Amino acid sequence: MHRHLSLLILFTTALAYGQALPVASNLYMRVRVSDALKTSKLKPGDRVEGTLTNDVYSGAQQVFAAGSRVQLTVDQLERRRRVPNDHWPWVVQAFTPRHQNFPVFHVASIVSPDGRETALQVTVISVRNERPVEAPDKQAKKAAKTKPQVEKLVTMEAAANVGSLVATEPASGTPVQLPAGTQGKVILLGDLSAGKSKPGDAFQARVVEPVRLDSSVVIPEGTVLTGKVVRRTPPRMLSRAGSLLLSFTDLTVPGGVATPVEASISRAELDQRSHTRIDPEGVMHGERPGKAWMAINLGVTGGIAKEVDDGTQLLIEAVVSTATDASTAGTARIAGICASTLFVLTRHGRDVVLPQYTEMNIVFNRPVSLPAFQAPAQTK
Repeated sequence: MHRHLSLLILFTTALAYGQALPVASNLYMRVRVSDALKTSKLKPGDRVEGTLTNDVYSGAQQVFAAGSRVQLTVDQLERRRRVPNDHWPWVVQAFTPRHQNFPVFHVASIVSPDGRETALQVTVISVRNERPVEAPDKQAKKAAKTKPQVEKLVTMEAAANVGSLVATEPASGTPVQLPAGTQGKVILLGDLSAGKSKPGDAFQARVVEPVRLDSSVVIPEGTVLTGKVVRRTPPRMLSRAGSLLLSFTDLTVPGGVATPVEASISRAELDQRSHTRIDPEGVMHGERPGKAWMAINLGVTGGIAKEVDDGTQLLIEAVVSTATDASTAGTARIAGICASTLFVLTRHGRDVVLPQYTEMNIVFNRPVSLPAFQAPAQTK
């Protein structure tokens, strides 16, 4: 199985060699790098090379092609807080370092297939292994049980030169009808989770690839979708996992007005360690604890029972002078059983965590009437 690393990078300035970047807003990119890369071993001055996984767009225009070579240079190492995950129970996470050394990239270079090189100033946001999580086909009787590919990726956003494009505006022509079932690709613009989000909470996402109808762009890159948390179930006792249902309610193209929509999530790129699945209705569920999770908690349960048993005997014998090991054994055993049972009953299940910049595929559940999109004109 191929494994790749995901680095989330924010481009704050863009400088092009030989040609200005034909973009008018921030760019979003994902770069696949070698699975042999160990970010903890990187040092200032080291170079990381990879390739773009997808075409990169600004509005309706392609800026960089998939497969373009990317080179990043480590500027320094920064101590950052680890991103929370639900891979291990809390007894393991309690002994996991809260911070880690994080590589900071300030310079990146992208070489297009035609040989044009573009230098970018960047800021790294996150580094993670990712895997796709998809909702099963509602029409399929049995979903194919294939193990999802884990990828090491660099995800980036860039603020670019606006001199080569005019502002994007919707045309005044006949509205277009986007049919139900149309899919789009977006990135989340804020953090969401089953444990912390509440029903009714609003969130936003940004379209990162144009949506086309009969080869014409109807939803350009940069379009913002607004949604809300429909319902959520936080992780509960008895190791019951949380769940989260999101719905998109409005769509706003650059320079346009909000258009009501109804869309749900069909796929998400999540951290490799995330134990999350999506059902056919778009509800995201935390998975049940695995064997390792249960084995660790059972081991801790046994340890608690033993310690409480021994501690109770010592306490009784210290208070009651006539007490013996034989006379206190039953009471101590009951105390140990009660303590371990309480520990097991109060264990919470896995959470559903969607960090900022999570890439997701959405599907429009109903037809949408949109204003005709006018692609921006290029200036010379």
